[in-house]
Amino acid sequence: MGERRGRRPQVKDAVTAVGRHILADLYGISGDLLRDGTALDMLMRTAALAAGCEILHSHFHSFGAGAGVTGVVLLAESHLSIHTWPEFEFAAADIFMCGSAEPDRALAVLVAALSPRQQTIKTESRGRAYRP
Repeated sequence: MGERRGRRPQVKDAVTAVGRHILADLYGISGDLLRDGTALDMLMRTAALAAGCEILHSHFHSFGAGAGVTGVVLLAESHLSIHTWPEFEFAAADIFMCGSAEPDRALAVLVAALSPRQQTIKTESRGRAYRP
């Protein structure tokens, strides 16, 4: 991913990762924010651009009045996704980016806009084990 644009990281040793994957569990978010698929699409696109990504496509689906939303923003550098449960004031966000993209910036945009009262963030390096 991102190789077409010359964004492939230099492989210096076996511990260099191809990309970073952030999993964010965000709690205590206003249910109104978690029901609005159009606003979430715009927010995720804003987060992708803040991270320096090229947006290819997005698709967001609302599960009906008062229900949650699931959505994905497909990037040249990988993807962002979000799944919401307004009845639990909970959102699960997935930020996977490679190349020179900065996933921490995308996370900062999401956290600033959603204002969770609590969050659990896990970060994984992807593509570390294989060296061509």
